[in-house]
Amino acid sequence: MSKLVAIAYDSVAEAEQTRAKVLAMQKEYLITLDDIAIAYKNDKGKIKLHQAVNMTATGAASGSFWGLLIGLIFMMPIFGVVAGTAAGAISGALADIGIDDKMMKELAASLRPDGAILFVLARSATEDKVLAGLQGAGGKVIQTSLTHEDETKLQAALAAAHTLAA
Repeated sequence: MSKLVAIAYDSVAEAEQTRAKVLAMQKEYLITLDDIAIAYKNDKGKIKLHQAVNMTATGAASGSFWGLLIGLIFMMPIFGVVAGTAAGAISGALADIGIDDKMMKELAASLRPDGAILFVLARSATEDKVLAGLQGAGGKVIQTSLTHEDETKLQAALAAAHTLAA
């Protein structure tokens, strides 16, 4: 079962740095991610989401491939690509996998401008190595589906690292 962690940061740059650390740990097979995203409030007060996968673009690419293939069968490849791209983009935009966008926006609404929340949805993790990898990340855990004990360990690692960095 996947675990959700939301960590608040004072700046988007801090959240981006931590996301880069988590993605590097994924490449080392220390953590298996279902989704990772950053929500932030810009200087005009608007909530923005930076997600790992752009479903609209992914859908458009997939749709254009299948549209071309079907278009070739019916001797209309250009029409097939155009129709497939449009259908794929629409289905991609409507598909919402991973972390719920509405929940991310609701949590981010309480941020001050330039504040950010890193959302991590992990299927599995090597706990001790992930905690060690997050040393120096700072941030405050604001929502999680971890056990109380695991949440305390994570917050202690983030807080200890933040104190060392300061």
